[in-house]
Order: sequence, then C-alpha cells, then structure tokens
Amino acid sequence: MASSLPISRPLALAFILLLVLPLALEAKLHAKPVLTYHRGPIITGRLNLSLLWYGQFGRSQKNAIRTFIKSLNYNGRANFQPQVSTWWEMVGSYQSMAMKHSRKTPRIQVNVVKQITDDSFSLGKVMSKDFIKTLVQKATAGNRNTVAVIFTSRQVTASDLCSGQCFEHGVIGKQPYILVGNPETECPGTCAWPFHRSDYGLQGVTLQPPNGNIGADAMVIHFASGLASTVTNPFKTGFYQPGRRSDVLIEATTACPGIFGSGALPGYTGKVRVDPITGGGFNAHGYKGRKFMLPAIWNPKTSSCWTLL
Repeated sequence: MASSLPISRPLALAFILLLVLPLALEAKLHAKPVLTYHRGPIITGRLNLSLLWYGQFGRSQKNAIRTFIKSLNYNGRANFQPQVSTWWEMVGSYQSMAMKHSRKTPRIQVNVVKQITDDSFSLGKVMSKDFIKTLVQKATAGNRNTVAVIFTSRQVTASDLCSGQCFEHGVIGKQPYILVGNPETECPGTCAWPFHRSDYGLQGVTLQPPNGNIGADAMVIHFASGLASTVTNPFKTGFYQPGRRSDVLIEATTACPGIFGSGALPGYTGKVRVDPITGGGFNAHGYKGRKFMLPAIWNPKTSSCWTLL
C-alpha cells in the first residue's frame, strides 16, 4: 500500500518560493522602461555643436562621424530608405511631448559651429573629470548656446567609459557636453558590439562595420545616443527614468540597449541590412548614400522601443 509523508509548512513555503521567484525575476528582467517628463528644459529648434578631436584620428574616422552629422538633416532620394533623418525626427518628437500645446513639432537643425584638434594629448592619455572640464571650456570658449562634443582616440582612456555606458553626457556649470571614446582598443567587447564579439551575455553573429572602421562606426552609435540624451535630457531634468544607481539615468536610447532592428534578442541585433558590396551591416542611409548603424530609441508616443527597420 502506497503511503505519503506529510510536508511541513516551512518546506511547502520554500517549494512555492522556488517556483515563484524565477518568474518574478524574469518579469523584472523584461520590465519595460517608462520615461517620464520631469518638466525641465529640452533642446528645441537648433543644436549648435563644437567638436573637439582629442588624440590621433585617421581621416576616414573623422569623415564617418562628420558625415553622420550632415545626415541628421539630410533628406535623400526615395530609394535610400530608411534614413538617418527619420531617426533624428524621432528624437525631435520629444518636443511635442514636452510642449503639448504645440501643434507642429519643429525640426531640430544641427550645425557644427567649431572644430578643434588636439592630437598632441596636451592633457595626457587618461581622461579625468578635471580634464573634461578643461576640454569643454576649450571647445566652447564659454558659449552656452553650444554643446561641446569631445571625441577621444583609441590611445586615450576615458573616465567612466567602458563601465556601464559607452558615452557620457552631462553639464559643467551650465554647459552641456558629450564625451565619446573610441572603444576599439580599450573595450571592444563592451562598446563595439555588434562589430566585435561581446564580452557579456549570449554570443550572436557579429557584423562588419558599414564604414569599414570598427572604432568609427561604434563611435557613431554612441555619439547618436549621446545626442538623443542631450536633446531630451540636457540638464538631467527632462525625459528619463531613474536607474539602479543614482548617477545613471535611463534615457532615450539607453532604455533600449542592444536593439538595432525589430525582433532583437540578447546577442541578436534585430532586423538590419547588409551592404552587398562591402558586407557592412547598417540600418540607415545618410548623406550621399553613406550607411550607418543607429540604436533603437524609446518612442514617447507609444512608450516602446522604436527602430528604423
């Protein structure tokens, strides 16, 4: 005759927790971020950039980044779809959410008003917070209507990059800035995916960079993220969701990490295209047919991640 042993109440409770906890952790892992507007100023209408190239950059690297900037307001031919400018319009759509009385969302016009090159590493090859302050002042000369963009070459170790986020944006005094480093030497497995094998998570297929340079094409991705965050949350009082750390906010593109196309999964970019001639992976056409890979962005109207493809 079969018999059953009585199960104690603590043992039964432990068994239930073993069943429930994995489900709760999975739900937390896949929780969708919700960016809220904290009623602070965002950038509208016109965005002036002052570029500072710190370190030694090749001509092709600079050209790729400069062409991306030109592409933000460039409308190409109908057969070159999707376009970088469409991605930029999504960034601009945050204006209508901040100014709900506005009937039409103005296009944000991007202009490079100044460029400086410091190829002698005048402040050394380790970029600290104090050095960033000096370079921001050098780039803008105190012009508060200009956003300083500091690009550091592969020989430079940039403070806090490669640990968490692959770009930095913030404010020094009242001066917004963006810092983007070349991750090709320092941390390609963290900040050069999908053009380099990732150091974390599932290992998916890596792609060839669309402009033939891992460093430059990775920098375009993170520069685009920095631009989106600077426009929508320049003073940390715009659109964001608090992160796990008090000093790290979830913003327009960091709300959608590792997503470049529809159907994205950990280790898989989602739907993108491959240039049949160069083999480069891309999801956006730019100025004079140049191709770029751009990150997904959180759509404030649908409260979901949006991609070009």
